[in-house]
Amino acid sequence: MAVPKKKTSKSKRDSRRSHWKRQAQFEAQKALSIGKSVLTGRAEGFYYPTDEDEDEDE
Repeated sequence: MAVPKKKTSKSKRDSRRSHWKRQAQFEAQKALSIGKSVLTGRAEGFYYPTDEDEDEDE
């Protein structure tokens, strides 16, 4: 038979939520940084299509 689990404390819950939100904030900051580097043309870590590449295909 199923047995109810013990209640999680508020501090444990808040700790988990803050960790989850901190991870999301870090990923958002990283995405913004990558976007800025792409716009300035300084991105070297990955490939992405540019207008020049599309003109060569046609």
